[in-house]
Amino acid sequence: MADPFWLTWWIWLAAALALGILEIVLPGFIFLGFAIGAAITGLMLVIPGMAPSLPVLLLIFAALSLSAWLVLRRVYSLPHGQVKIFRHDIND
Repeated sequence: MADPFWLTWWIWLAAALALGILEIVLPGFIFLGFAIGAAITGLMLVIPGMAPSLPVLLLIFAALSLSAWLVLRRVYSLPHGQVKIFRHDIND
């Protein structure tokens, strides 16, 4: 019997690629965290013997996505209390 589609590693990696492309179209580090979570989940499923149930797999994906998003926010955010100021207009 074939594995359910959510246990197929390449589907998770394809979703990560789609979310990465969506991040390029709509920037803001929102979809990038999900893309990293999906990529790590897909790579985890490559390991033989890893076949968690759907709720456990979604919990792993959610935890990895949240962790990735928090790390991205910490690394790429402005220092605390600093405001980004634009000195020129894009149309100038």
